[in-house]
Amino acid sequence: MKKKEKENIKLKPKEELRNLLKESEDLLFKLKIEKSQNKLKNLRSIFSERKKIALILTIINEKEILEKLNIKTGKEKVDESK
Repeated sequence: MKKKEKENIKLKPKEELRNLLKESEDLLFKLKIEKSQNKLKNLRSIFSERKKIALILTIINEKEILEKLNIKTGKEKVDESK
């Protein structure tokens, strides 16, 4: 996954991230099926899809933590670009 692609994922809203997560999990499932049937030629694609899923989950968790902090402190918006 390239740096620009990671940055684009970080900018997406939480709902869109959840949709992307579902799509990635479905793709990972299909890749595993193909591997078990010896149809998958690029085994590295499973690894990269797992990394993508982990990144999406991490970003979702970060956004949820920031939302909780905003509620507790009563601030309107926290800069998420850091």
